[in-house]
Amino acid sequence: MKRRSLIKTDSSLLLASAFWVVLLATAGLAGQSAGAQSVATTDASSAFSVTLREIAAAGQLPELRWPDFSDYRIHVTNFYDSIGYAPAWLNSNDPTQQAQAVIDVLKQADNKGLNAEDYDSSRWADRIARLRQSPSPADRARFDAALTVCVMRYISDLHIGRVNPQHFKFNLDVSAKKYDLPSFLRDKLIHGADVRAELDQVEPPFAGYKRTQLALQRYMELARQDDGEQLPVLAKPVEPGSPYDGTPRLTRLLRLLGDLPESAAPQSSNTYADPLVDAVKHFQARHGLTPDGRLGPQTLKELNTPLSFRVEQLRLTLERWRWLPFQFSQPPIVVNIPEFRLRAYAKGGTIALSMNVIVGKAYRHQTPVFEREMKYVVFRPYWNVPPSIQRSEIVPAVRKDRDYIAKRGYEVVTPQGSVVTSGTINDDILQQLSAGKLLVRQKPGPTNALGLVKLMFPNEYNVYLHSTPSPQLFSQSRRDFSHGCIRVEKPAELTAWVLRDKPEWSLERIRAAMESGKDNVQVNLTNPVPVLILYGTAVVEEDNEVHFFDDIYGHDAELEKVLAQGYPYPG
Repeated sequence: MKRRSLIKTDSSLLLASAFWVVLLATAGLAGQSAGAQSVATTDASSAFSVTLREIAAAGQLPELRWPDFSDYRIHVTNFYDSIGYAPAWLNSNDPTQQAQAVIDVLKQADNKGLNAEDYDSSRWADRIARLRQSPSPADRARFDAALTVCVMRYISDLHIGRVNPQHFKFNLDVSAKKYDLPSFLRDKLIHGADVRAELDQVEPPFAGYKRTQLALQRYMELARQDDGEQLPVLAKPVEPGSPYDGTPRLTRLLRLLGDLPESAAPQSSNTYADPLVDAVKHFQARHGLTPDGRLGPQTLKELNTPLSFRVEQLRLTLERWRWLPFQFSQPPIVVNIPEFRLRAYAKGGTIALSMNVIVGKAYRHQTPVFEREMKYVVFRPYWNVPPSIQRSEIVPAVRKDRDYIAKRGYEVVTPQGSVVTSGTINDDILQQLSAGKLLVRQKPGPTNALGLVKLMFPNEYNVYLHSTPSPQLFSQSRRDFSHGCIRVEKPAELTAWVLRDKPEWSLERIRAAMESGKDNVQVNLTNPVPVLILYGTAVVEEDNEVHFFDDIYGHDAELEKVLAQGYPYPG
């Protein structure tokens, strides 16, 4: 019995030993499997980061609509450096919630006045589908990098514009507004609770910008609805009350645009008459034309302009809004060159004063686009003739008529301002004028080219705001008549607004100083006023009425040409 018991005991020991051997062997295999998975995960992570490093260093990603992101290479590198080249937008093989939100925003970029295809809008669905088909680490890295590049481009484009305005020699500086893009993505987006809200915050804060954006969306829809039929252009203008075969199309178009109210009775014949005439007048006023109700060549040209062209004008205007500083030391004065219009703003962004202006001629004398601060005004000023005008106009006129200076109320002066003569010009003085050693200025008074007051914001262009001895020119619909300076329709009212911090300078005193005061009297502003000379061919008024203007200097055409070339844009 003892032996059997022993044998039983030994058998139990053997079985137990065998169990533990199998258990340990299984555990060993399991450990090896876990180790293999860990190695595989490390290898995959390493391959992901290596690919990301290569993409960032190259500044190229062939999968993008615009593969060259060399202008963002440092931003992309710094971003991934800050997160250890880990996935920013992926959770395993799925886009994160934040990535999906960013992609949804990028797909709607057209509504912001940008081009959604610049941010690969049509490519994201295929990319996401490929992620779910056992992608390689390199595939995942390329998806992550593509989204990083696209959202960086979107943020920058929406915040400061796609093209640096200084590329066009516009003296507007966007550098102070630039974001630290790596920090923005890391701190606000990749773990953000509301990605769309964060991205909406990068846009310009102006009410006019928001109105323009809504107008763009409306005109995009109108362009889809319009049949594009062209109105017939006749040899002579169509007068109110005359027959016109284009009446049905004209009615449809003006009703679509809102110039002809929905409540207006439908036109029952081909006679061009009210209410269609009133609708045409409204259209003319919105397009910078004289609202006479006649269907002349210029009016028909504007009516036949495709609505897709109006969409593009609104897009380009939104681009220019993004170039502006977002904050001002004081409410600014803004001149819009193609509109021939000046607006002075009150606190809160409302318009305090508005008036017509005359700007520089489209040929050779264009008014520049820039920003400065107005610091003083001068009553009954001298006009110091710019060297370019002296060289090209005054000197040739004096050669033809040695009494030209006297007849025009000019003086020849030294660079220090001492008067040499205001009479007949001899050969020696003419030679010095030709060489630029002597200068010309016009005496103060009602016939002075600057009128009776000038408002000064010192700049390298010698451009300022001033009154004019030729007020009749303000009645013209197109008003590019000057050598570059800006003539204002209501100089006394504008001067009173500028000097509003000086109660002693009432409107009555200002008018007296202009009409009968001392010559060349300077009054300094208590607080400098920002002045922006800008260029926009689309303006959305506070009542949301949309106005369009001719591209008189060709700046729209030039900007459109640069944008069509794609990334990288001139920085």
